[in-house]
Amino acid sequence: MLDKSSHVRPVDTALGQSSGARSIVLVGLMGAGKSVIGKRLAAKLNLPFHDSDLEIEAAAGISVAEIFSRHGESYFRAGERRVIARLLADGPIVLATGGGAFMDAQTRTLIAARGIAVWMRAPIPVLLRRVAGRTHRPLLNAGDPAGVLMRLSAARAPVYAEADIIIDSTEDPPDMTTDAVLAALARHVTARIIPVDLPDAGYSVVIGRGILAGAGARLAAALPQRRVIVVTDEHVAAAHLPRLTGALDDAGFIHDTLIVPPGEASKSLTRFTDLIEAILALKPERQTAIVALGGGVVGDLAGFAAAATLRGLPFAQIPTSLLAQVDSSVGGKTGINSRHGKNLIGAFHQPRIVIIDSDTLATLPRREAAAGYAEILKAGLIANVALYEWCEAHGVALLDGDRDLQETAIARAVAFKAGVVVADPHETAGHDGRALLNLGHSFAHTFEAETGFGAALLHGEAVAIGLVCAFDLSARLGHCDPAIAPRIAAHLVDVGLPQRIDGWPAEALLAHMRSDKKMRDGKLAFVLARGIGAAFTSSDVPPAAVRETLLACGAR
Repeated sequence: MLDKSSHVRPVDTALGQSSGARSIVLVGLMGAGKSVIGKRLAAKLNLPFHDSDLEIEAAAGISVAEIFSRHGESYFRAGERRVIARLLADGPIVLATGGGAFMDAQTRTLIAARGIAVWMRAPIPVLLRRVAGRTHRPLLNAGDPAGVLMRLSAARAPVYAEADIIIDSTEDPPDMTTDAVLAALARHVTARIIPVDLPDAGYSVVIGRGILAGAGARLAAALPQRRVIVVTDEHVAAAHLPRLTGALDDAGFIHDTLIVPPGEASKSLTRFTDLIEAILALKPERQTAIVALGGGVVGDLAGFAAAATLRGLPFAQIPTSLLAQVDSSVGGKTGINSRHGKNLIGAFHQPRIVIIDSDTLATLPRREAAAGYAEILKAGLIANVALYEWCEAHGVALLDGDRDLQETAIARAVAFKAGVVVADPHETAGHDGRALLNLGHSFAHTFEAETGFGAALLHGEAVAIGLVCAFDLSARLGHCDPAIAPRIAAHLVDVGLPQRIDGWPAEALLAHMRSDKKMRDGKLAFVLARGIGAAFTSSDVPPAAVRETLLACGAR
């Protein structure tokens, strides 16, 4: 939980002061503490507080119980909907709703448009103690209170789970529960949402701290069915799977988990076949989603499995490495490796949502974080001078764990890639399109192939060396200033990334390049640059110049 000083100001700014701010709408069963907590929230956020039941009674001149008795529930719900619409139109406010309000689909739509829904979830024994002796609850008077509450809970919990935030309302002091709501609101309102506005498969990338715990609600809104199969690896499962499965349980998902070995070796035909068979053994339906929880290997493998199973299952990405967060999780490229090269077998399969919790980086070894950083640097070198200069100024602190810098870098890199992907979803636009994202990759994939796609050289480390090579080659061909490649190399040294080849044979590297999928008409194709932020593609690259670059960068 965030401490009070860290969460009150962001929530206050986002909800209480900004134009077009959203209301906080508390939902849940009778006795969940909506009014008690709502009043405290309103006081702390300096917002008006309203109770929809009290507003209805004031407008009707009779109690809720009397409205039910005289006119029935349908009549009451219609009036309740009108009252809630009126109150939210005058927002931002804190609103406590009646227990059944959120069950009405039109009311949920109103709340989604103007508010942040918070489910105050309380166990039945707590609810019973709180509502004991209350005779003004019309539904509670329909039988044994315990039985009524149990039936209502069973029927309503799956719908309440569609709320943006879920808070456990227990016997803790109200101020403690209020602080829990404020902390959750801070995480929710400060999350950055970057749209990937593809015409037929648009989705959002959500970036924030601590948002894995609330991933269930976001997945429920993005996926067609509340059944998922989580694919992860052994290391990520130990660190992050319990939080995800807890979030899925909160949102009423049926879920299974498949765990693959960590590392690039899992991106193989054998592992892909095993994963497909394991998925099929779970009897998925066509709307059952695959959720990738892990780094780039898990995302690529699980995404390709989703693309192939039943001719395409829905897919969601929850990347836990910096490399996956800024690169592979966005754009829909999925695939596995062949003995002929990296990512030669695969498909374009866009996710329905990408959820990036920057807290997962706390468990990431620095070497892997640095490997991911290379992709952020690449984005600046392709087309954003300001981003590259920002990296030179802040890269060391970012990799030392500054979470604010990490989130800023992730958001900037994702926004850049989203723009490129939207303009060229399937890498068909030539030099002006998505192919520019391959800056340094013709070299990088070659280095990975030479080292066996293993832990000896991580993908981001290969990209780092590839960036230096790309600018060295560009300078040799007369396209850019020869001082740029050494400048990039010096920054890579500062942040702890490799910037030279480790004596690999140049002829073997050239042979790997000829097998790369970026060959065009039998010619080597490269992304080159006229300067920082000025990348372009070219297939008019003499092999002799490539050999000279490889030798200059450490090959033999």
